[in-house]
Amino acid sequence: MNARLPHVDPSVTAQLVAALTPRLRKRLDSGVGKVAARPVSREGDVVRIALDDDTDLELHAPGGVVTRAEAIRCGCLLAPDCLHRAAAASAAPVAEPAALPTTPTPPTTPAPATDPSTASPPTTHGATSPTGARTPTTGATPTAPHSPPPDEHAHASTPAQGTATPAQRTAATALHDAAAAVLEAGTDGAGAVLQAELLRAAHTARLAGLPRAAGRAVAVVTALRAARGGDPAYRLADLTAALREVLVLAHRIPDATGPELAGLRGSVRQPYTPDGSLRLYGLFAEPVLSATGYAGAVTWTADPTGRLHTVSDVAPGGPERATGAADRAVRIGDTSLTHRELSRAGLAVSGATVSPAGRLGAGAGVRAVRASGVDWSAEPLDRLWAVPVTEQISRALRDEQDAREDQDLLFLDVTLVGTVREAAGECLLAECDGLTVRLTAAHDHPALPHRENLRLLASVPGVRLRVIARLTPGPLPRAALLAVSHPTDPGRHVDLGLDRLGRADLPTAPTGRPHPLPHPADQPPRAPHPGPSQRPTPPPPVDDAPLHLLRRRVTQAVSGGRRVLAFPGGRDTEAARLRRYGLGTAGELLTELHATAADRARDPFGRLLPADTARFVRAWLGAALYTEFLDRALCAAAWGASLGTTGRSTAPGHSTTGRPTEEPGAAGMPAVPDPEAAIRPAAPPARSGH
Repeated sequence: MNARLPHVDPSVTAQLVAALTPRLRKRLDSGVGKVAARPVSREGDVVRIALDDDTDLELHAPGGVVTRAEAIRCGCLLAPDCLHRAAAASAAPVAEPAALPTTPTPPTTPAPATDPSTASPPTTHGATSPTGARTPTTGATPTAPHSPPPDEHAHASTPAQGTATPAQRTAATALHDAAAAVLEAGTDGAGAVLQAELLRAAHTARLAGLPRAAGRAVAVVTALRAARGGDPAYRLADLTAALREVLVLAHRIPDATGPELAGLRGSVRQPYTPDGSLRLYGLFAEPVLSATGYAGAVTWTADPTGRLHTVSDVAPGGPERATGAADRAVRIGDTSLTHRELSRAGLAVSGATVSPAGRLGAGAGVRAVRASGVDWSAEPLDRLWAVPVTEQISRALRDEQDAREDQDLLFLDVTLVGTVREAAGECLLAECDGLTVRLTAAHDHPALPHRENLRLLASVPGVRLRVIARLTPGPLPRAALLAVSHPTDPGRHVDLGLDRLGRADLPTAPTGRPHPLPHPADQPPRAPHPGPSQRPTPPPPVDDAPLHLLRRRVTQAVSGGRRVLAFPGGRDTEAARLRRYGLGTAGELLTELHATAADRARDPFGRLLPADTARFVRAWLGAALYTEFLDRALCAAAWGASLGTTGRSTAPGHSTTGRPTEEPGAAGMPAVPDPEAAIRPAAPPARSGH
């Protein structure tokens, strides 16, 4: 993926690749690499790629997005049927799905805002992963700056409130088939042709009124391109999560009804409803730097009741825009406050409009003036830190379709302890409520000061700080650090993604000595939280619990495809080890995953028949959902919080399939709901070609 090229609408890429002959399709991947390496120049809305000394390829992108196939023009002799046009579209970043009105906007909405990330958590905060999926440092991908004209059949595909329409069922089947083909091939085999098929399915889903599924499919393609292009920001876990959600949505949509269908379908527009007058207090600001080519800043504010609101400035750009947006004026009313100033001041807003996710609208009727702010130790901001840590963790881990953007934020009082080295680098250790918490950098890009600030904070162990972090689910307490109170001036705070700490900002005398990381089994027992129920039993030492065995196979399938899991190896040993630790369901899922990957029948002449992709995808999806539930349960247990369950429950020791499951607390592990129930309600619809 070449970030210097303009964004291209998914339908354009799919159309150009579909028009290629079979011979040119085989050469498409090599053509993408050659086009991406050629010099690029820009003149206004026209981007030129010099194919050679005499031939140029032009991309006309009004508003920064190529919305028509005719806008990509090549000067070679074979144009318009040449390989260059499709290669350029496949090398360019994918534009976010266009906003098509699938639900009517209420008449009281003064300024409806397009939200193409309905498949992702709302709004963009921090740095996003190449998939645009929600990560500890990300929220959702920002709105595409340009959208093509709505399709004349878009309204005909608007789903009913009760059940999915035939068009939506067809689109879900196409998404399932395209995502299954990507999983079958893995990142190494999912070239431009398979990516184009997934983009075509995403475009079909968008027109059918399934914006959430369309957005996640685009996120999968973006991550695939980052993986194949060697992008250092690529994360296999993000691709796995995006692919898992696409398959879950494609399976659930055809049989969903009522509110469940509305949540699975998503919404391309977030209504902004009037909220009267608001008195807001600046909390902190964080940069946005997305692998999909968007950058900017988001400022968080709180009203007197402690409810959080955000003001964002996100647009196409790179690291320079991410660092410079903090000094741009916020886009609300006539105020001249910058994002950096608003994070420390206040705002009085009249005629305010607010989205369900907490974003402030900037309509013509909104008026805003500067007001005084307060520090973190004064009301109303102080009440954010008064919420018990366990309640914050339970809120962050709550599985909801329409979760607010601030759901995973943590407000902690910590004491710095030292550092610990991990595979991804050093992280900061801090004591919080009797726990040793690992605080990591929210983003590793060298243009952002996250990593440098963490190194300086690690040099002053013993300092007591108030911090704002974003939860990172895992078997150990972990969070991405976003902002901290000033080490020497508690009345100020430091936005770690925008401000750079210096030695002068640190205490002159050391307040303590770094302590080595205590082994989880050696941590002292914690007093139970007051209340009728006790906290869950902490999990056993992570080194002793073989939780990685199933998770590793799930991610290996995404990276290497089905054939990687078909190789003979120690599959029986791994499954037996999982069962010994009380993870019987995990052992069965692992056995089934290997069996479906290696199952290849033969015809009467001994020739191999095509693999049963549908069965393999179902086995992989069950294992992926299980690991997701298990990660959430272990995270809650590590923090001593309770994990709220949604949906059905089963009797202890039995699943809905009739086979035994883990006993609650077996081998010190928390009880985990049966994840296969998420895909069991009905058999998947018939898939063509399987």
